[in-house]
Amino acid sequence: MSDLVKTFDGWLADAGPAALVIREHLMPVEGQDAVLFPATFAAAEDKAKFAGGYNIDGPFDGQPDGENVCLIDSVGSQANRVEPEFGKEPYAGLVPQIAIKAGGRTVSLLEAGHRAGDAIARCTELAGPIHEAFKQVLRGNTVELAKIAPTSVVFGVWDSRNTQARLPRLVNSTIRAFNVRRLTRGAQFVPVIDYVAEGVLEEASSKAVKDKYAQKGFTHVPSAATPGGVIATGGVRRDATLNLAAIRRLMAGSDQAQTLALRRYILGLSLVAFTHPSAFVGYLRQGCTLVLDPDAKPAPREFSLVEPDGTRRPQTLTHAEALAYAKVAAEKFGVGPSKTVEFDKSRAKDDVDDAKAEKKGAKGKRAADAGE
Repeated sequence: MSDLVKTFDGWLADAGPAALVIREHLMPVEGQDAVLFPATFAAAEDKAKFAGGYNIDGPFDGQPDGENVCLIDSVGSQANRVEPEFGKEPYAGLVPQIAIKAGGRTVSLLEAGHRAGDAIARCTELAGPIHEAFKQVLRGNTVELAKIAPTSVVFGVWDSRNTQARLPRLVNSTIRAFNVRRLTRGAQFVPVIDYVAEGVLEEASSKAVKDKYAQKGFTHVPSAATPGGVIATGGVRRDATLNLAAIRRLMAGSDQAQTLALRRYILGLSLVAFTHPSAFVGYLRQGCTLVLDPDAKPAPREFSLVEPDGTRRPQTLTHAEALAYAKVAAEKFGVGPSKTVEFDKSRAKDDVDDAKAEKKGAKGKRAADAGE
């Protein structure tokens, strides 16, 4: 075990490499020229800036379907796909399994959108330990947070409601399509019978009633010119980075031995996530199942270690090797305890009341600053 846990110590040394990178050339499962459906996003507050729908930057040449870049799956979405894998075998023993009972549901902290900084954790008995762990992060010690929620260290976290402690993502992955042709589609809902003609519903007396009929499926509802996917004429690509330089910034205070154990542990978890065989691609959503493009040049998948001077060295690290390393690094560090906790409604009420007080205080300060 002692030899295996030292395998990547060169990556953790002060003069070590900058990052590991993976570039995968993908295509829709139906074929290179098939339609795929990107993620859709809500409109911006100012719809003139973004009216909602697909996130397409460009076209750069001013043409409706010229050179552009379309976001297929965001860095946050990619992280949310792989993080819950740490709640399953053979990965569950690598991290504490924190379950939270809320009403009739029990959810894992691995599923919380804001990780250790999420409201669902803040409203349990974990609130105190997590708050103290974030305070320790500000003091240069990430050990306590790694004992409670190590994936918050791997995928990034921001304690925006309290200490403002922030840790960057160590593993980043994004899928984009290039030079896409945007498509639209139309549809027509036809009810099984004409409810008004058959006398089972009265004629709509107003537009409001007509809209309610349509909403409930009692009338014909046309849908035209809605987003119909894209064809990626320039290909689809996943770019992923494991930031080794950022791991080297993790500290256990002044304890050098504990710092090394911490970095090995987080590196092990990061490597498991980074090399996971199926969490980042495959089925993303309806109409978007992606696979490697076997005809891509120079290769469907490129895996490199990048040095500070930009030198790239091909890597052959497998997921099985990453998992083996992560297991011994976790044993050496000492995985934090698993537990099940209850959501506390009184804590939630206090949290909401605190937020109201902060908002009121901020409003009063703005008024004072404006001389009101």
